[in-house]
Amino acid sequence: MGLPAPQGSIYEVALTHRSFAFERLEQEDPLPHNERLEFLGDAVLQLIVTDLVWHTHPERPEGDLAKLRAAVVDKRSLATLAQDSGLGEHILLGKGEEATGGRMKPSLLADTFEALVGAAYLDRGLSAVAEVIVPVFKEMLEDAVAHGEGYDSKTALQEAVVRARATRPSYRVASSGPDHNKSFVAHVYVEEELFGVGSGSSTKEAEKAAAREALARLQAQSADTSLRPVKEMRPDARAS
Repeated sequence: MGLPAPQGSIYEVALTHRSFAFERLEQEDPLPHNERLEFLGDAVLQLIVTDLVWHTHPERPEGDLAKLRAAVVDKRSLATLAQDSGLGEHILLGKGEEATGGRMKPSLLADTFEALVGAAYLDRGLSAVAEVIVPVFKEMLEDAVAHGEGYDSKTALQEAVVRARATRPSYRVASSGPDHNKSFVAHVYVEEELFGVGSGSSTKEAEKAAAREALARLQAQSADTSLRPVKEMRPDARAS
């Protein structure tokens, strides 16, 4: 979230998994871990997204609003956000959790993201947290409305690639144009093979467009192994 985590701060607590704290019980004074902050952050996210859904969809009944909120504040979506921001590299894990790939576990990443939101709420207040995360969740909400509740192209692609290839997609983004009117082009790769290209007015928009193309290609590839390679796109080009 772009916030510092000096040693001993509430942000360090947010990054401390209970496995790290428990392994040090016999060595020193008990360390706090992030589960209480996770509980708080979950409530903060629910409130912010509820407010967003309420104001952006005044015509929708309560049942639809609840579905939209659930689609956005979803563990899979939060894990994708955490992974995109490189959060896993900063989590304090115990040796056992580290050995089992804890830094890449979706549930652990999502929980840590919630804990950071809780820490930011205590440190900066609700308005400051909302200012940072509302733009992100607004894009996710638009995806849910456009493609059906719970849809996020990047999350859907990641799950499909993990199932098909036991690996994860990677993105490379380039930009062009003046600061006030930048355009972005994203290329998504699976095992260094280009699977999709997309453009947009933001990095996230371009990555989602690339993910949608990659999903279509991955689905087609399962039926036709003779697909032609995807061509790269220049940063100043636009996807049709």
